[in-house]
Amino acid sequence: MDDFVAWFQHNGGVLDTSMMAITDFPGSGRGAVALQDIPENHTIFTLPRSLTLSTQTSSLPSAFGFEEWRKHKLHKGWAGLILCMMWEEAQGNQGKWITYLASLPTQFDTPIFWSDEELQELQGTAVVDKIGRDEAERDYHEKLTPAIKTRPDLFLSDQIDTWYTLHQYHITGSRILSRSFNVERWEGGIEQDAEHVTEEDSNEDTQANTSVGSAMDVDDSADGGAAVDEESSDRDSDDEEIEDTSDIAMVPMADILNARYDSVNAKLFYEKHHLQMVTTKPIKAGEQIFNTYGDLPNSDLLRRYGHVDIVPCPHLKGSLGNPQDVVEIRADLVVNVVCGDLSTGETYRRRIDWWLDEGGDDVFIIDADPVLPAALTSFVRLLLLTQEEWEKTREKGRFPKAKFDYQVSPLLRRIFEMRLTSYQSPDLEVDAKLLASESLTLNKRHAIVVRLGEKQILAGALETLRFMDAALSDVGSNGSKGKRRVASGGTTGGGKSKKARH
Repeated sequence: MDDFVAWFQHNGGVLDTSMMAITDFPGSGRGAVALQDIPENHTIFTLPRSLTLSTQTSSLPSAFGFEEWRKHKLHKGWAGLILCMMWEEAQGNQGKWITYLASLPTQFDTPIFWSDEELQELQGTAVVDKIGRDEAERDYHEKLTPAIKTRPDLFLSDQIDTWYTLHQYHITGSRILSRSFNVERWEGGIEQDAEHVTEEDSNEDTQANTSVGSAMDVDDSADGGAAVDEESSDRDSDDEEIEDTSDIAMVPMADILNARYDSVNAKLFYEKHHLQMVTTKPIKAGEQIFNTYGDLPNSDLLRRYGHVDIVPCPHLKGSLGNPQDVVEIRADLVVNVVCGDLSTGETYRRRIDWWLDEGGDDVFIIDADPVLPAALTSFVRLLLLTQEEWEKTREKGRFPKAKFDYQVSPLLRRIFEMRLTSYQSPDLEVDAKLLASESLTLNKRHAIVVRLGEKQILAGALETLRFMDAALSDVGSNGSKGKRRVASGGTTGGGKSKKARH
């Protein structure tokens, strides 16, 4: 790391070496440590925007030709940024970022590199359908490879098998997924080289790079610098809407900081011409300096970064886990449980299409909150409506109220129980015993932690149902006919749920 620090300082970066050092932490890898007590609001390091690496700062897009870059669809999705990083690394000592790129990891514990046998351990979790290996490899073969073949002057034949392989594509993509930041455009503009912007942007001021991104967090500066929300962007793009990644950047030095649940003590702020990492609370000498991933569930932490968080969880009565864990319940599972063999019929298809067209969720999120998601109950009630009720609901243009009653309760229970069967074993005790074993591989241990956390959420949801059923019984025992219903909490809006799609 001495070479990296020297490169950082030589290229305009400023590091307070009296306060921060780079070291290895057991179980966490490389990170930043406080060498002495650091007060709140202290700037640990700064770097010019020109030192960040993105499609805006790399010279490859201009050398390739902006029109051809777009023709090969490298301006959308991740292929363009990945290709820029691969090309910059292939420049060797002639490349501006070679010392920085040499400091990045070359091995990852993320599921995209797991064997099929290891992936079986994640069966049923929210990880499997989001790994994106097939989509990434399709981009490699359909975008990147054809583009490389058209420019042998830029992509030398003797370098192809070293720097432009499918394996290197996955490695580079993993570096971006785990370490990149979102870029923000600065309204006042910054100084820039014309070759570092696309033709589309050549007539407007562009902010080179900053902020929260897949791994880290950026915030407002005290004197008015711009900022971004803390929540990480969801990088999973649908076929209908390919993500524009022109505002994603690698930020040297900032990506060295690790993250841990509820431990952030420094944030990356940005100004017109530079970025700066500033402490947000006092840090004791010897303590690790943390940025944040946005306090994600273990399923996302594992998929993006190859690790999990295990801390005391109030909802588990002091047991260890991740307080942010969630369970995703797909709408098609709900339809199958409620409608059975009739689920593919035209009657239900019209209701489902209307639900999605009106912005309803196609994935329902269950978390540790004892209040069940109202959107799930509303969707169940939509499927239960008589034809006459359905016609009136569609005419009004409003989702059914999320009322919990004797008709909804057993269906919700069946949905949760069916969701449990998607794991290798629905039994929590089995995973708890496996986790106590000292002979587990790292990947298997991570898989067990993820699925155990999700199964604990489902167990909590079933327990909530038991309380709600008891409330129904109390209402009934008091002789309140016609009012044997209790409301689910929340609204039928999205909340944490994903935006609907067909």
